[in-house]
Amino acid sequence: MLELKGVTKIFNAGTVNENVVLKDIDLKVDEGDFISIIGSNGAGKSTLLNVIAGVYAVDRGNILLDGRDITKVPEHERARYIGRVFQDPMKGTAPSMTIEENLAIAYRRNSRRTLGWGLNNRLREEFKQKLAETGLGLENRLNYKVKLLSGGQRQALTLIIATMVKPKLLLLDEHTAALDPSTARLINNLTEEIVLQKGITTLMITHNMEHAIKMGNRLIMMDKGQIILDIKGSEKKSLTVNDLVDMFERAAHRKFDEDRTMLRVSNG
Repeated sequence: MLELKGVTKIFNAGTVNENVVLKDIDLKVDEGDFISIIGSNGAGKSTLLNVIAGVYAVDRGNILLDGRDITKVPEHERARYIGRVFQDPMKGTAPSMTIEENLAIAYRRNSRRTLGWGLNNRLREEFKQKLAETGLGLENRLNYKVKLLSGGQRQALTLIIATMVKPKLLLLDEHTAALDPSTARLINNLTEEIVLQKGITTLMITHNMEHAIKMGNRLIMMDKGQIILDIKGSEKKSLTVNDLVDMFERAAHRKFDEDRTMLRVSNG
C-alpha cells in the first residue's frame, strides 16, 4: 500500500543550521498494516508523517501509495486519500461549523460537487449511529458548534471525519497525547475499533511504549532520522517495555537515557 524509497529530508540545507531529519528511509507498508511508530524527541517521527502527507517536499527519494508515485503530488491532492488526526484537538475540523456540517463535508470528500443540499434525514441518522459508537453523547449534539466540544469529544469527531470515507492511509500524529489518561484510553479503543473494522492501513506515532506495544500488528522505532527497529508478528505480541529498551540500546549502540517522553506509560 505504501512504499518509501531512500527518502531524505534536510532542513536548512547548506547552512550552519543544516539538519538531516530523515536519512535514506526505506519502508514498505502492506495493506491493512497498523504500525505504531515510537522514538525520542527529534527522531524524525512527525517529519516522516509530514512528508508522506505532502506537507514537506522530500530532498531525495520517492513515495509510492497504492502503486502510484506521489512524491511530487501536492498536499491538498493527497488529502483526498490520506486521513489525518493531529495531536492538537483543535486541528482537523472546522470549529465554527456544526458537527453535522463537518461530517457532511467529510462524507462528500471524494464526491463530485453539486448544487444539491448537503444534508438530509438519512444522512443525519447515519451520522447519529457513527457518533453513538463513541459513547460520548455526540449523537445528540449534531447542531453543536465543534468549538464547544471538549478535547476528547473533538478527537473522537476528528477520527470519524478522517475515516468517514475509508482512506487509503490513515496518519495519527500522537492523537491522544493532549488528553487525560481515561479519555486517551477511550480514543485508543475507538481507534482500534475503526481501523480493524474497516481494515485501514494506519501509521500511528506515540510516545507511550505501552500503547506502541499493545496497538497494531507492527512497531517501528526511529532514532536520529532512521528506522532502527521494525518488529512484527509474534515478536511484537510478546514484547515488554523492558524488552523494547534493551532492543533500543542494542540497535542505537548507546544507553537508553530514560527520555520520559518516550518511556511514558499508562495510568491504569
